Amino acid sequence: MTVWQEDAARDLVLNAGERFALLTRGEGSYLWDDQGKRHLDFLGGIAVTSLGHAHPVFVDAISKQAATLAHVSNYFATPPQLELAARLKRLAGAGIDGRVYFSNSGAEANEAAFKLARLHGGAERPRIIALENAFHGRTMGSLAITAKAAMRAPFEPMPGGVEHIPATIEALEAALDDRVAAVFVEPIQGEAGVVELPEGYLAAARSLTLKHGALLIVDEIQTGAGRTGSWFGFNHEGITPDAITLAKGIGGGFPIGALVTFGAASSLFTPGSHGSTFGGNPLGTAVANAVLGEIESEGLVENAAARGAQLRTVIEGIGSPLVSGVRGRGLLIGVALTAPVAGMVVTAAQKRGLIVNAANPDTVRIAPALNIGDAEIEEFQTLFATALADVRVELAASETEKANV
Repeated sequence: MTVWQEDAARDLVLNAGERFALLTRGEGSYLWDDQGKRHLDFLGGIAVTSLGHAHPVFVDAISKQAATLAHVSNYFATPPQLELAARLKRLAGAGIDGRVYFSNSGAEANEAAFKLARLHGGAERPRIIALENAFHGRTMGSLAITAKAAMRAPFEPMPGGVEHIPATIEALEAALDDRVAAVFVEPIQGEAGVVELPEGYLAAARSLTLKHGALLIVDEIQTGAGRTGSWFGFNHEGITPDAITLAKGIGGGFPIGALVTFGAASSLFTPGSHGSTFGGNPLGTAVANAVLGEIESEGLVENAAARGAQLRTVIEGIGSPLVSGVRGRGLLIGVALTAPVAGMVVTAAQKRGLIVNAANPDTVRIAPALNIGDAEIEEFQTLFATALADVRVELAASETEKANV
C-alpha cells in the first residue's frame, strides 16, 4: 500500500471504497497521476467536465469572479446569479413564467424537486411515482425516489409515498390517478447502465400527467448541458415538463445544481419554504455561465451528437466478442457486454491509460468532454480495444486454470 493509499484509508470516510489512483493534474481530456502516468479521461468525472480539465474559459471565470465576489448569501442577488437563471430558462424553454432555484449538487436539486412535488400534492395527492432502476441521489429525499434496494436498505424507513414502477407506458397508465403529485423520470438511466426510456415514453408521460394533474419532473443531472446531443434529454421528444433538475455538466467541474420550473409549478415555492446557504453563490454561477456560454458559442451540443455517433461506430467496429451492443445518446454511452466483466474491463483500461466506468456488472459507461475530436477518439479506440483484448486473455487463462484443477 502506498503512502497516499494509507492516508486515504485512515482519513477518508469509507463510503467510496478504495480509490483507483492519486490524480494530480489535468489538461483537456487528459489526467496525470502521482507517478506521472497520463490517462485519457473518457468518464469526465461522471459526465461533469464538459470542457475537459483546466479549460481556459473555466479557469478565467473562477479567477475573475474569485477576485471580485465569491459569496454574499441569498439575502442578496448578484449579476452572475441573475444571468445564469435567465440563461437556464432560455436554454430549457421555460418561458417568462419559469423560475430557477440554485443548489450545490444534483442530489440537492432533486431534494428541492421532491419538496416541489409535496407542495403541489398536499394531502390530496400523497403519491409520487418514480421508475425501477432509477437513480436520483443519496440524500434521504433523493434516495426515496431512487430504486436501488442496496442503497436504500441501511437507511430505511424512507420518506413515504414513493412508488417505483417499470419503465413502460403501460405501467405508467396503470399507476397514474388523481392522487399522484408527481412523476420523476431520467431521460436515460445512467446509473442503471445508460438505459434509454422506451420510444415515446416522455411524450406519454407528459400527456398522462397533464390528464391527472400531476407534475412531470425530469432529472437532467446526467443528460443535461448538451450531453445527449440536445441541450436536454427531454428535447428529443419535444415536450415541456413542469420541472427539470440539473447539475454535473452545467458547472464543468464546479459544484452547482439547479431546479428549473415551468408554468404553474413556478409559484409553488414561497419565501422560507426552501433554501441553501451556498446555493446560487456568485462564484459558482459565474463559472456555470462561462461553461454554458462556451458550450453554446462553440457548438459543443452539435459536437456531442456527431462525436457520439462516431464513437458508436468505433466501438462497434472493434468487433470484440465481449461487446454485445452500444446504448445511449450523444456522449453518454453505455457499452453492453456479453458477460458481467465490466469491472475487469475498467481495470484493464486504466492499466492502459484509459479512464472509463462500470455502470453495472455488464455495462461500461463512457462520458467524455463535449469538445473531444478525432485525436481523442482514435486514441480511445486503440486503448479500449487493447483493454478488451486483455480481458479476453485473462478470462481464457482463468478457464484454463480451472480446467487443470
